[in-house]
Amino acid sequence: MDFILPPTLPAGGIPWEKVIPPLIPRLNGTYGQYRWSPTLLIPEADNTSSAEVNCDDSGFTVQVDVKDFSPEDLMVKVVGDFVEVQGKHEEKKKDGPGCTTRQFNRRYRIPKGVHTMALESAVSPDGILIISAPMLQTENPRIRT
Repeated sequence: MDFILPPTLPAGGIPWEKVIPPLIPRLNGTYGQYRWSPTLLIPEADNTSSAEVNCDDSGFTVQVDVKDFSPEDLMVKVVGDFVEVQGKHEEKKKDGPGCTTRQFNRRYRIPKGVHTMALESAVSPDGILIISAPMLQTENPRIRT
């Protein structure tokens, strides 16, 4: 089957909103016990990251939600210009063989001017990992006249 394209296409290509709607009636439906819909074709935004990063004159802070992990399950390290946070929790199943594993890895760029050797991390009682480091002290040269 040959498709005839218009002589000129828009600069950004053909928007998917103009292509997908004619297909939607054929994509919705059932086949035996299976159901599907066009929402499966549209990727969801990745809003799983629950971290807050701040950098101001007082210093650099990262706050990460780690409610599902104990402090022993977490590792924070500085690698180059990044602070890496890793969490891994393994739990044996009570009702039989096997185990459940939960893990994550995150990297946050450390801005220039942050004193990385003074970086500290702690977990708050409500399960928030707080990573903080002060800014490097810059000497203000005094001009003598």
